[in-house]
Amino acid sequence: MSKQTNIRLDDAVRAAAEERAKRRGLSLQGYVADLIEQDVNESRSAFMAGAAGFLASYAERFEAEFGEDRYPGLPDGLPKDAPRDAA
Repeated sequence: MSKQTNIRLDDAVRAAAEERAKRRGLSLQGYVADLIEQDVNESRSAFMAGAAGFLASYAERFEAEFGEDRYPGLPDGLPKDAPRDAA
């Protein structure tokens, strides 16, 4: 499901955006939607990479505190049969 969102652009920015959209074979709406989606996906990927790095760095401490690896496969060498119910 998609929702409509309205934005305000000054004339110069709108003209430049329309030109870029045209070069890509998109409407202004499609161009803006693609830019927002790309930004959201990049932010999500950066967050997930950071979270994976954090978990890998502190896996031993989590293991000592909680007694099991709830995220198998992040750092090499962890048990492959660890429970996956926490993910």
